[in-house]
Amino acid sequence: MSLLAVEGLSVRYRAPGPAARALRRAAGPGPGGGLDAGIELSLALSAGETLAIVGESGSGKSSLARSILGLVPFHAGRIGFEGQNPFPAGRSAPGFRRDVARMFRDPVSSLSPRRSVKARVTEPLAVHGLARGRDLGAEARRLLGLVGLPPDFAGRYPHQLSGGQARRVGLARAIALAPKLVIADEPTAGLDVSVQGEILNLLGRLRQDFGLSDPIITHNLAVVRQVGDRTAILYMGRIVGEAPTEALFAAPLHPWAAALIAAQPRPDPARRRTGPVLTGEVASLETRPPGCAFHPRCARASGLCRRVVPPDTRPAAGRRGACRHPLG
Repeated sequence: MSLLAVEGLSVRYRAPGPAARALRRAAGPGPGGGLDAGIELSLALSAGETLAIVGESGSGKSSLARSILGLVPFHAGRIGFEGQNPFPAGRSAPGFRRDVARMFRDPVSSLSPRRSVKARVTEPLAVHGLARGRDLGAEARRLLGLVGLPPDFAGRYPHQLSGGQARRVGLARAIALAPKLVIADEPTAGLDVSVQGEILNLLGRLRQDFGLSDPIITHNLAVVRQVGDRTAILYMGRIVGEAPTEALFAAPLHPWAAALIAAQPRPDPARRRTGPVLTGEVASLETRPPGCAFHPRCARASGLCRRVVPPDTRPAAGRRGACRHPLG
């Protein structure tokens, strides 16, 4: 049984103003006017596994994470956690809120400037009624020690932290309730390369010590290759490819996956880029193309790709994708 199972999830946002009018015109008669940030998203995550979720800005990565956490409602599909519905009566169950946590993309802005590090890392205990009778100072020092920060950091405030230190504080807060799953949203964004490595090594150690599962949302393929057991690639709200990470990098099947991998910077000025060249304009959620959303940029697109959404296929064990003309 999977720890987390997402089946056919669709996330739609209301679009105010001119965007809503444009969407209603495009949709024609009937309901319309919404931005589809996620369309029939399905994935599964086992205990202790790292799933990398990759895509360009606006592809639906964070919307998927917020839906799993119950921060954004979804209008279709279902989410299962340990075989149970974590949202009975439309609200997340208390046990689910303790078992699932999140590392925020911007660690500094997620910390209140008026509250100390001690108050922030022990806040989950107070919220869930677990602070009574505990020495919160000792608990804060214990949590900071788990993420590699000295005990005296408990008395500091966010403006006294570097980006890497704030990231560690955010991780200490995320693991305060000993969750089973921690969603890491761009855990290395804005950090020096050396600090990125420290954060990734820390996540790996906590994964081994506590059996954490940690979906990692990122656009950094170097991070994906280092830490991801499996990788799912999104394009305009759909998962277009999913495979074990090494298999995906060795032989990508979807043209978008191949283009992403080929676009990685290589420290060799004499080496020319050899991957597929993308043409056409980048579409938006307001003007989503019919059929396969990637077809305006794909050299392999056929007439059917331009009219009909490709089905979700499983060409090999452990792999799936959504492309009528896969590579390889």
